[in-house]
Amino acid sequence: MDLDSGTRKAIAEVELDGYDRAILRLLSGNGRMPVAEIARRVGLSKTPVQARIRRLEREGVIAGYRAFLDPIRLGLAHVAFVEVRLVDTRESALAAFNAAVREIPEIEECHMIAGGFDYLLKVRTGDIHAYRRVMAEQISRLPHVGQTSTYVAMEAVKDEVPGL
Repeated sequence: MDLDSGTRKAIAEVELDGYDRAILRLLSGNGRMPVAEIARRVGLSKTPVQARIRRLEREGVIAGYRAFLDPIRLGLAHVAFVEVRLVDTRESALAAFNAAVREIPEIEECHMIAGGFDYLLKVRTGDIHAYRRVMAEQISRLPHVGQTSTYVAMEAVKDEVPGL
């Protein structure tokens, strides 16, 4: 999701009290938790909790609900991080690269970096052979790619959304 600076500022200004944070903590752990259970755990009645959840959804703090899938059980245990250096960093080149990255399902995350390279990709595949195919046939052919460096993850020591 691309956010302009005005949207980022508006999101940053959402005021959250202790009840809101407690509700968000519970929902981030289990998005299907019944409102009655949330109410019991945070010490409010059901109606104010429902109103708070609706407000948090309306204000974009709760962006949606989804199932968390286990990539290993889905046969996607191989994780590689790829540094990408572009040969052109004008706005049109960045836009072309960004659009093309979104079309490759194996790229789980893509971050523009301020530093010695331009982008950091998190690529998830079934094994090293599948990764090599994705690298050769898709990533290396992305618009304006000049150089890549790959780092294969051996183990995920911590992989979670930060708490409130």
